[in-house]
Amino acid sequence: MASEIKLQALKENVDTVEVNAIKIAAGDMVAKDQAILEVQADKAALEVPSPMAGRVTKILVKPGDQITIGQVYCVIESNGEPAASSPVKAEPAAARAPDPVPSVKKETAVPAPSRPTATVTPLHKPQQPVIERPSPAPPPAEDKIVPAGPATRRLARELGVDLHQVRGSGRHGRVVEEDIKEYVRQLASGAGMTGGTGTAPAQAPPLPNFEQWGPIEAQPLGAVRKATARQMSLAWSLIPHVTQHDLADITDLEAFRKQQAEGKGPKLTVTAFVLRASAVALREFPNFNTSIDLAGGKLILKRYYHIGVAVDTENGLLVPVLRDVDKKHVRELAEELNATAGRARDRKLDGAELKGGTFTITNLGGIGGTAFTPIINYPEVAILGLSRSRLEPVVRGGQIVPRLMLPLSLSYDHRVIDGASAARFTRRLAELLENPLMMLL
Repeated sequence: MASEIKLQALKENVDTVEVNAIKIAAGDMVAKDQAILEVQADKAALEVPSPMAGRVTKILVKPGDQITIGQVYCVIESNGEPAASSPVKAEPAAARAPDPVPSVKKETAVPAPSRPTATVTPLHKPQQPVIERPSPAPPPAEDKIVPAGPATRRLARELGVDLHQVRGSGRHGRVVEEDIKEYVRQLASGAGMTGGTGTAPAQAPPLPNFEQWGPIEAQPLGAVRKATARQMSLAWSLIPHVTQHDLADITDLEAFRKQQAEGKGPKLTVTAFVLRASAVALREFPNFNTSIDLAGGKLILKRYYHIGVAVDTENGLLVPVLRDVDKKHVRELAEELNATAGRARDRKLDGAELKGGTFTITNLGGIGGTAFTPIINYPEVAILGLSRSRLEPVVRGGQIVPRLMLPLSLSYDHRVIDGASAARFTRRLAELLENPLMMLL
């Protein structure tokens, strides 16, 4: 018996995924729960298990394809029971004709104590309502439960959004996270800011026909790029960004790092030292380890220090989160960072590894540049950018000497952090990096 295998829901609020790899071939025998596909859902790589055992007769997708929930991606032939996604379904209860007689008997079997005769409803007048059990009035529209998942509701609470005001784009009008973000973007653009009398948000005009000027190539956006675009648009539209720039003299740090590299263990990178320094600075400047709740009029201070590190992969930017950075030694951080970056490049990150960050570091030093303005990873309030360190002439003790200087670029949410605090924060980071032994102690 051949069964069409349809894609089941893999992640909350994700209706479309991208095929990373196909783990079987036509003609292969597969066991129940054996991985058939590897797909990209937002920024997390997930395996799609087989819902049944049997022989694969057809594979209907290829790497790079976008597939949606409910789409058939392969056919499996088996002599056993059909898969859960088989088109054979039981008849829904609503489709069966109701039996009016038992329902009447159920009403008359237990008469109400106050008016026992009022519960008798003649069979030839089924349209008359039962007096003792009137149908309740329908609730007002604002009391109806809006269909939305837990992650969507959590995002709505964080942003202070009333779900009743959001138009759902999911199946059956379900509100998804992107609906919340689009609603907030419209508010930030002016729509709804004055009780519905504000100007409508600016809409991107349609693109011109570029082919009239020459040949073009249209490449579909991958899942990672789409997720990045949504997150960056949300952060840029919500957060008033300001960037503070500074320089850290890492001459002694570089000498210490090279000395430690002669021993055994993981390679100590500048990023590992910056992770440790950031944890120290975040403890001393708690406002940088927060999220703002404008709807509730609160600033949420986090008593944990989970720092995300941006990783450049061939599929786009991923930001895995290292947990409890304040409790780990530099060497331990270097080892964990190396392993996490490897999983990110191999598309092996779990979705949980991309969540829960309180601060982010992005390092472009391996590529070049002197400074840049990184975009804050919402709902955090600050992000630190590192550019390439370079030898510069510096005055020390009345003499001009060459020193290795590391550019620091700190973007911060000006609703939460003042310019003076940002300058003190970057200066403290520079002091810690300039004195690595003090930082380690």
